[in-house]
Amino acid sequence: MLLRIFTEPQQGASYDDLLAVARKTEENGFDAFFRSDHYLVMGPSDGLPGPSDAWITLAGLARETKRIKLGTLVSSATFRNPGVLAITVAQVDQMSGGRAELGLGAGWYEAEHQAYGLEFPDTPGRFDLLTEQLELITGLWDTPVGEKYNFEGKHYRLTDSPALPKPVQQPHPPVIVGGAGKKRTPALAAQYAAEFNAGFRGVEETETLFKRVQAACTTAGRDPKTLALSTAHTVVVGKDDAEVKQRADAIGRDVDDLKANSIAGTPAEVVDRIGQYAAIGSQRQYVQIMDLKDLDHLDLIAAEVLPQVS
Repeated sequence: MLLRIFTEPQQGASYDDLLAVARKTEENGFDAFFRSDHYLVMGPSDGLPGPSDAWITLAGLARETKRIKLGTLVSSATFRNPGVLAITVAQVDQMSGGRAELGLGAGWYEAEHQAYGLEFPDTPGRFDLLTEQLELITGLWDTPVGEKYNFEGKHYRLTDSPALPKPVQQPHPPVIVGGAGKKRTPALAAQYAAEFNAGFRGVEETETLFKRVQAACTTAGRDPKTLALSTAHTVVVGKDDAEVKQRADAIGRDVDDLKANSIAGTPAEVVDRIGQYAAIGSQRQYVQIMDLKDLDHLDLIAAEVLPQVS
């Protein structure tokens, strides 16, 4: 099981905060640093100092780190023109020496679209955007140097694109698709993704989602073993019950709720909980850290949890 640190900067974090967490992530031997891609705080927090753009952040971190993977969980198809996003991710891949990963989804948070003047189609419309973007972005990356790429869709049209720049990773940076959709999501993951993420769900529901996407792979003629499976949860770890409660209180969460619906407890309890997801096929756990100032939390997870699950 790979442990990947996952942050939610829209809740209130500067670039320097994220840089400190990314450096600690690399120092402590975690596999990757990921961030959400949102433009508006959720809940009662003021969100200060305000949102940061995910891919600008990752470009900066690409030059400040050397080993860890860098990516989004996930970018919204409603945010960026896919041709521009293909260029952006390819450049971050170059800047990092081949460590970029693109999580791409349909988007869901209507309020942030209203706050920043972004169009928010209905659910089928957003999935139409996502479908075209996955084909278009991977098509641009996979076009051989010297050839042209053309695309004709309902929402996008590309004519004689030079399909540059090229990412370092070949055939292209890993694409991550996730969610609980019953038909379109599994089909898109089977066709385009290197990884399927079933985030923030219990063991039984996660197993159902995994089986569904594996069945979609089989239907598409793809070996299900070639699709990595991952999970994501808020994680709170403490040396003892008192420290667990202290960290839960710091992020405004109830310990019992965290233990029931996320991953929380002493290192032994957390290792056992992660093991339950590993037993159903999860290969990567995105460790959502909500208090980005508490770098000691990362030290504890690295020392007491990581060696037992990796």
